[in-house]
Amino acid sequence: MGSFIPAEKPPPHAVRVPFPAQGHINPTLKLAKLLNYKGFHITFVNTKYNHNHLLKSRGSHSLNGTPTFRFETIPDGLTQSNADATQDIPTLCDSTKKTCLAPFRQLLSKLNNTCLSNVPPVTCIVSDCGMSFTLKAAQELNIPNVLFWTASACGFYVHFQGLIERGLVPLKDMSYLTNGFMNTVIDWIPGMEGIKLKDLPSLIRTTDPDDVSMNFVIGEVENARNASALIFNTIYDLEQQPGCLEWLNTKESNSVVYVNFGSITVMTEQLVEFAWGLANSKQDFLWVIRPDLVIGESVILPPEFVLETIERSLLASWCPQEQVLSHPAIGGFLTHSGWNSTIESLSGGLPMLCWPFFAEQQTNCWFCENKWGVGMEIESNSNRDEIEGWVRELMVGDKGKQMKKKATEWKSFAEKASTAPNGSSHLNLEKMISEVLLTSKNHMV
Repeated sequence: MGSFIPAEKPPPHAVRVPFPAQGHINPTLKLAKLLNYKGFHITFVNTKYNHNHLLKSRGSHSLNGTPTFRFETIPDGLTQSNADATQDIPTLCDSTKKTCLAPFRQLLSKLNNTCLSNVPPVTCIVSDCGMSFTLKAAQELNIPNVLFWTASACGFYVHFQGLIERGLVPLKDMSYLTNGFMNTVIDWIPGMEGIKLKDLPSLIRTTDPDDVSMNFVIGEVENARNASALIFNTIYDLEQQPGCLEWLNTKESNSVVYVNFGSITVMTEQLVEFAWGLANSKQDFLWVIRPDLVIGESVILPPEFVLETIERSLLASWCPQEQVLSHPAIGGFLTHSGWNSTIESLSGGLPMLCWPFFAEQQTNCWFCENKWGVGMEIESNSNRDEIEGWVRELMVGDKGKQMKKKATEWKSFAEKASTAPNGSSHLNLEKMISEVLLTSKNHMV
């Protein structure tokens, strides 16, 4: 009689669903890789629009995956006439909320179909807080669903309802943006005492009680209460070499300003003011300029600017930001204050000039300047002379040196949180895996 050999237990299978914007996809992909390293089979679910966009920018084989890390797509419900255009975020939020659940259910059904070889049954979902429709699908399958907040913890929109209840939001009319009302001090949000209304996420700057973006985030935060756990992309005590790295290797330590306004920020005439401000500062700079950075037209910089700065600048459409921010040649960061950029800058020990655009970027900027001592805010309509002064102060001024010292301290906190065996990020990841993703119990950690 032959011996009985029990079947090998299949690995846990996590379905990862980012909100379809680059600033959300990047940290979600990192978390997916961590889980894959921990033994999880991963299905990473992009929208078809973003999947095609990534293939175009990174190459046709970039999303082939591996036997244990696969990419799938669902539609976002929008008709896209221009494949290269930046999607309208409020419209995208409304569409994903209304249309994505049905195709996501179909995808889960396909993944759980036993005829698919080498694909274990789905055991958990880890999705962006902005994709909370996945909670219903997880409930139907009786599996855990962890929500991932990719922006800053201080930008979590839990306080929006309090602003509405106090009559501060929505604004009575648009004059409230300029009549001093936005300087109202908010003293009831824990950990943010002294913050002003103008420093809170920009989604409050509406006169419409039915504003799509504001109501979307309020609803998503409320839905987060039903998650098995919440993950915040942060530091508890508070991420062939491309041509840009080769260029940086030729520069002296702390001599280069890195400029990147993220994947969504758009400009008009302000682009030229930033260009000449950088040129007139006489500092070396690396500037990442997206093709769609200017509203409704291609990015065209003055020929005189290019000629003036050709010996001390590099303009690129993309670069590996984490590697750039950790490069010794970088001395400061001119940023839109997106959370990925903020935490990567802190991890690199870099001071920041902050030009927040929307969402919680104003709040991140306020914390950088007022709580963490690593940033200075640039007014939204600053001219070239003012920008020149800010850049000089960042790189060679006394204030810049003070911020650099403080940023170096935060870098040590970041390293301890993410790499030390008893670091907060390391311990929280292990706790989330053992107590949530590997059990069917739904409870908060």
